[in-house]
Amino acid sequence: MTLFEKHQARFEQAQQACATRHCWSPYPEMPDKYPEAAHAKSAGLAAFEQHLKNGRFELDQPGITNWIGEEISPYTQQALGVVYPQSDINTLFDAAEKAMDSWAQAPYTQRIGVLMEVLEVLYRDHLFEVLHAVMHTAGQSYNMAYAGSGVNALDRSIEALVYSEQAMRSVAPSAHWSRRFGSSEIHLQKTYRLVPRGTAVCFSCASFPTWNAWPSMMASLATGNPVILKPHPATVLPMAITVKAFRQVLQAAGFDPNLVTLAIDTTSEPIGKVLIKHPKTAIVDFTGSVRFGQWVEQNAHPALAFTETAGCNTVVLESAQDLDAALRNLATTMCLFSAQMCTSPQNIYIPQSGVNTPTGTVPFHEVAQRLATAVQALTSDPKKASMILATIQSPQTLALLQELQAQGQQRGQVLLSPQPYTHPEFPDARTSTPLMLQVSTRERDLYAEERFGPISFVIACEDAQDALKQATQDARSQGGLTAFLYSTREDFIAQAEAAYARAGAQLTINLVGAMPLNFAAAYSDYHVTGLNPAGNATLTNLAFVAGRFGIVQSRRPVTPESGSTP
Repeated sequence: MTLFEKHQARFEQAQQACATRHCWSPYPEMPDKYPEAAHAKSAGLAAFEQHLKNGRFELDQPGITNWIGEEISPYTQQALGVVYPQSDINTLFDAAEKAMDSWAQAPYTQRIGVLMEVLEVLYRDHLFEVLHAVMHTAGQSYNMAYAGSGVNALDRSIEALVYSEQAMRSVAPSAHWSRRFGSSEIHLQKTYRLVPRGTAVCFSCASFPTWNAWPSMMASLATGNPVILKPHPATVLPMAITVKAFRQVLQAAGFDPNLVTLAIDTTSEPIGKVLIKHPKTAIVDFTGSVRFGQWVEQNAHPALAFTETAGCNTVVLESAQDLDAALRNLATTMCLFSAQMCTSPQNIYIPQSGVNTPTGTVPFHEVAQRLATAVQALTSDPKKASMILATIQSPQTLALLQELQAQGQQRGQVLLSPQPYTHPEFPDARTSTPLMLQVSTRERDLYAEERFGPISFVIACEDAQDALKQATQDARSQGGLTAFLYSTREDFIAQAEAAYARAGAQLTINLVGAMPLNFAAAYSDYHVTGLNPAGNATLTNLAFVAGRFGIVQSRRPVTPESGSTP
C-alpha cells in the first residue's frame, strides 16, 4: 500500500468538505477528546521538557556554522535555554536545489501521500509537544495552542493539499492534437509537464507560528518545491519540531530530507531580507508585521510572494435584537489571546445617537460602558482570564498599552485601564487586561492602523452611514481581514455586505452565542481575500497553489516510428 492509498479516504473526505464547504475535521476539537488523552498529554509535556533539559536541538542538516537561540517564555519570563543549528544560507539553497530533482519527478499523488503522512506524524507523535512549545514561545493558552496552533493548523494543511491536487490534476499529462492545414492533416503528440518554481522561503510569525506556516509548506512541497523555513526568533521551538518531523518522514519515504531545512536568526542580526533577495529564492510565504510584509511585496520579485500581515478589523454596531448578547460575543472575541490574533476586532464604530434595540435606543455612552463591563467581567477573575487572555507575547506590547493609555487620557476617555493579572499556574507570566478607549473620528491617527495587543477603540460616528463609511475606509486603506456587523435592518445589512466586499474584508453579521466571532473554519471559511493591504494571499484557494508550479510542454509529429497513430 502506498502512502497516498493509506491516507486516501481521509483525503477524499477533505476534498468533499472543500467542495461543499460543510463542517468537517478528522481531528478532535478539544484536548480531552484526543485518543488516550492522558498518555498523550503526559508524553507531550515530557518531550517539551526534554528539549529544555537537553538545551541543544539536534537537527542533522547541512552547512551548520553556529548554534543560537534567544526564546523567552511569556509564562515564566525565563529563557528556554534551547539553541538551534544555524546553517550557511548558500549551503541550504544548494541542498534544497539538489533535493528537488527526485521530488519533482515523483507523481504528485506520491508527494501528497508523503505529506499526508507528515501530518499524521505531527498529529500522532508531536501534537502535545508542539502545544507546549507554542505556549512557552507564543504565549497562547493550553486550549488555544491545541486548537488554533494544533488541529486547526493541521486542517488548513490538508486543505492546502486538496487545492494543490486540484490545481495539478487540472493539467492533462498528454494530448493527441490534429488539425487540417490546407490539404495536409497535422497530427501532434503533446506532453505537458508540471515544473516546480523552485525553492520556497517560508516565514512563520511570533504569535501563531504553525497556523500559516504548515499550510504554506504543504502548498510548496505538494507542487514539487523544497522549503527553507524561517521562524521568528521568539518562536523557534515549534518550528524546529516541525522541520525535524518533515525531514524524518521524507527520508523514510526515500526522499532527500533537505527538501525541508531550518534557517534561523536573532533579532539583532536578522536574515529575512537576505533570504528574500537570494537569487535562488523562487517563492516567499510571509506572515508577520505590516511593515515588513509591505517590504516583501515590493522587493520579493522575481520570487512569487504570498503575504498575510494584519489590519484594522472593524465592528459596526447599528442596531441589535439582543444588545447584551451582541456585546458579550464582541467582548469575548476582543479578549481571545489578548487580541494577538490577526482577526481580532479593534475599531468599534457606533452612531453617536446610540444603538437601536426592540426596547428603544441605547445611548452611545451607555453602549460603550456596557461593552467595557462585559470585557471586565471576562477578565476580572484570574482563572477565567488565564484561559481567555493567556499572556502577552512581546514586552513591546506592554509598552504600547501604556503609550496609548496616556494618549487616550488626553484625547478621549479611558473605558478600561490595562492591568497585569496573576496567572494561577504561572505567577511570573507576562499579562495584561485590555485597554479600551472611547474616542471620536477626530482621533483617527490613534486607531487607523493595527495596534497589536489587547487594545480597542469605541468610536462615535455621526450616524450609521458614517460608521459604515469609516469602517470600510479602514479596511481599504489599512487592510482588514475580517469585519463584524450588528444590525436589524435588512437594507443596511445589504449595504454593508456590498461595502465590505468592495473593501475586500470578510464580514460576520449578527452572530451571538458560543462561537467566537473570529473563528475561521477550515474547508469552509476563506482566510484573507488578497483584496486589501492585509495580505495578498488566501488560505486556501487555487490561487494559493497554482502559481507554485509552471506548465512546460513538448510536442512532436505523430509518425509510424513514434508508435502513435491518429
